[in-house]
Amino acid sequence: MRIYPCFLFFALVIFSSGNIQAQSTDLGRIEYTYFPQSDSDNSFRRFRTFINFPIQVGREGSYLVPGIEYENINFKYKDLSPFSNMEELDRYQSFQLSLGYTFPLNNDWRFAASAGGMLASNFEEGKAIKDDLLYTGSLFFIKDKTGEAEAAKPWRLILGLHYSTTSGFPFPLPVINYYREISPKWSYSAGVPKSNLKYSFNEKHHLQAFATLDGFFANIQENRLLPSNGKIAENISMTIVLAGLGYEYNFTKHLVYYLYAGHTLMNDIRLRDANKDDVYVINKVNTFYGRSGLKFKI
Repeated sequence: MRIYPCFLFFALVIFSSGNIQAQSTDLGRIEYTYFPQSDSDNSFRRFRTFINFPIQVGREGSYLVPGIEYENINFKYKDLSPFSNMEELDRYQSFQLSLGYTFPLNNDWRFAASAGGMLASNFEEGKAIKDDLLYTGSLFFIKDKTGEAEAAKPWRLILGLHYSTTSGFPFPLPVINYYREISPKWSYSAGVPKSNLKYSFNEKHHLQAFATLDGFFANIQENRLLPSNGKIAENISMTIVLAGLGYEYNFTKHLVYYLYAGHTLMNDIRLRDANKDDVYVINKVNTFYGRSGLKFKI
């Protein structure tokens, strides 16, 4: 029994504190992201690492999948600001724990669900507080035809729902993704958070054109009052839509180096109040984006 379908739903946990992951079968990853802000001295840098590990339970094909993730974000803000202490709003960290469960259904379908909690904040008080705690939950139905030898053009469909206390919506959001191999060298994936068209030169070298989402969300422990309108900034969010090219090099079947470079199509960084309403827009100018790292996959 192949175990990699149990990790697909982790890759589709989106809108969760901006930890928007690509559709993949990654068990672990270490990566660094950088993009400057055009027409500005601002810049965004992020170090991120996570690991998911399966534990077989019950009948064949059923797994518990605990996971842990850490992010360290350095947002250098050099523009004119309505706040006198923006230097205390340039460092954020998040610590996330999750637990997933998946099992096979009839007709090649699989069910998967995940729940998690995280602490995401600037931690300027030197400790975690109640408002730093965030929650997420997801469920998915997966039909996978990528491992069958008789399939001329292997494919996979994922349908699901995701809920997060950071999304600003009081209801679950739909998730859909469709993957298909066109030929031994060409494949594509359509959906959220990532769509791509991939070409494989051989088993080691792969090139892709992609469009994807990225971002983050974090609490601000010491709320900031905006003098111009009297609103109070209680958290920060960033939502990025970008397109570009990506390269992957397979050291082995499971260990991969990757480099993605592109340009943002939407660059939305803002401070928000407790109701997730906008308080102050930091920057909306589109710019270059780069991300690189190592991943370990099934």
